[in-house]
Amino acid sequence: MASLVLIEVPSPLGLRPSGLEQAPGALRAAGLHERLGSPDVARVPVPPYCDVRDPRTGILNPGGIAAVAHNVAEAVSAALDGGQFPVVLGGDCSIVLGPLLALRRRGRYGLVFMDGHADFQHPDDEPNGEVASLDLAVATGRGPAVIADLDGLRPLVRDADVALVGYRVTGDNDHFLGEHVRSTEITVVDLAEFRDAGAGRVLEQVMGTVTKPDLQGFWVHLDVDVLDDGLMPAVDYRHPGGLTWAEAAEILGGLLASERARGLEVTIFNPRLDTDGSIAARLSDLIATSVLRRPAG
Repeated sequence: MASLVLIEVPSPLGLRPSGLEQAPGALRAAGLHERLGSPDVARVPVPPYCDVRDPRTGILNPGGIAAVAHNVAEAVSAALDGGQFPVVLGGDCSIVLGPLLALRRRGRYGLVFMDGHADFQHPDDEPNGEVASLDLAVATGRGPAVIADLDGLRPLVRDADVALVGYRVTGDNDHFLGEHVRSTEITVVDLAEFRDAGAGRVLEQVMGTVTKPDLQGFWVHLDVDVLDDGLMPAVDYRHPGGLTWAEAAEILGGLLASERARGLEVTIFNPRLDTDGSIAARLSDLIATSVLRRPAG
């Protein structure tokens, strides 16, 4: 089994400094690092947050998000070059651009996007300019070039190589101008479809998307708001429903058990909304149990 490296990215730049920037520390305090064998830890610097929308792009902190993406990409690249498996702990969803940039520099990779939202929106339709509502659109090459065309490598991941799993907030950020996420080549399995098919069949469908012969591997994005709101209330935007811990563990563990998995990123957990630390402990258990299913060698 390849060794691990934890990459802490306490960035709220794609949302706001509500407490989610404290997630890496909260997960450490909950015992995640120890559960994973106290691996190497890298911490990515984050520029100051600015609450003023950029007039040219319509988004918050475009330069800072691009800088974080490049810094995360360097950390992920270093891990992969050293034969390590990177686990990135955020922070908000905009940090997904960093791992994808690292992989895009190496070739063609897939993305499993586990999220309660589609995050597929145009800046003009985002009321606050938050890139955390746009990150899947940006990753697939849509949106302002400053973040969508990093290193001139737009798109970081092709639509046909993406699986969106567990999304349940429909009619909000699931369309980029007139283009609905379902009208693209992205594989979409919403919550109702997940329940109809069952976790095992969904895992097979998703793996079919991200392990095609022309792909060199895949990345896993876990936004914790994909979990049921009653189980994971420690998020900034709450909506009823979501996956159970067992469903999330079956999908996440199954993905990371694949030798084609290249890394995991966890976002949106807000420890300020977890007053007794019990949610951090449960989330740490999900992450550790799933990561430790990685194959040997």
